[in-house]
Amino acid sequence: MAILDLIEHPNEYTDEIVHRVPEDGSGEFRLGSQLVVREGQRAVFFRDGKALDVFGPGRHTISTNNIPLLTGLIGLPFGGRSPFTAEVYFVSMRELTDMKWGSPQPLVFRDSELGMVRLRAFGTYSMRVADPQLFVGTVVGTRGAYTTGAIDEFLKSIVINEFNDLLGGVQTSILDIQGMTREIADTARNALGDDFQRLGLELTSFQISAITPPEEVQRRIDERSGMAALGDMRAYTQFRTAQAIGDAANNPGTGGDVASTGVGLGAGLGMGQAMAQSMRDAFSAPQNQPQTASPAPAAAPATMTCPNCQATIPAGSKFCPNCGTQLQAATVTCAKCGTQNTPGSKFCTNCGNALIG
Repeated sequence: MAILDLIEHPNEYTDEIVHRVPEDGSGEFRLGSQLVVREGQRAVFFRDGKALDVFGPGRHTISTNNIPLLTGLIGLPFGGRSPFTAEVYFVSMRELTDMKWGSPQPLVFRDSELGMVRLRAFGTYSMRVADPQLFVGTVVGTRGAYTTGAIDEFLKSIVINEFNDLLGGVQTSILDIQGMTREIADTARNALGDDFQRLGLELTSFQISAITPPEEVQRRIDERSGMAALGDMRAYTQFRTAQAIGDAANNPGTGGDVASTGVGLGAGLGMGQAMAQSMRDAFSAPQNQPQTASPAPAAAPATMTCPNCQATIPAGSKFCPNCGTQLQAATVTCAKCGTQNTPGSKFCTNCGNALIG
């Protein structure tokens, strides 16, 4: 086991949180060894599995002065240069950004307008180590290196669990929830603070990228907004019916002979044109105008039967148009006043003059 006189970790990976020196176990350090900690790092010094001190940025000399607990643990038979086994955990203090979270399964949401709706939510958050000694002792343990990928799934489960509880208390509709994402994100960040702090972490930001319903619910919302744009359900129904007839006419199928296909196409086109005309009439008519009743069909003209040939002839005819038989006796005209008297009258009903039959 080599004796280390310089302890440092200059090459830090982008996703690395903790790196142990030496990585494969304890190393032999001399009293007087130099420990170099860079900006954005903290070094947690361990001896016999116990954290003795946390060092900030700068150059530090390992001695019983800055690590008092070494006193009595190390004999000085070699003039203070005796090696001892220990390890140093370099902890990155930079902010770890673009950490992603998302719901692997849809979250059940009680929508105030649509009822029970399944939602998916996803976004990002950023964090940093707030307590290096607590984080190493609670999360890292004896690992030689620790990256964001090692804790990513665990943190996602914490975020989703808290977010699900938070979303259950939102009494609104998904139609309005998009305008509340900042408020929900701030509330979630505050609620998650204690969970992260327990691990020695600090949640510095929390963002919600989107909260979306399933595709079938989105299609229903699109249809509902389309009907609202039309403004007339009856006209919309006529439009969809005409559209379906037109589709059937344009795709009559491959079965049957050419003649039957032509008949089906012509019938479909005719019905489509009739429906289209009905639609145009419906759209051009003023809305909410009471419909006028259709005029009653004209009554059939009265008829009578000829007593001679039994032909059906118009009522009131004087002669049969079929056989020429006189049907009504001729009236008697008064020679004095010109009044038309009924057949067989002997005196004028107007002036009393004697009539000649």
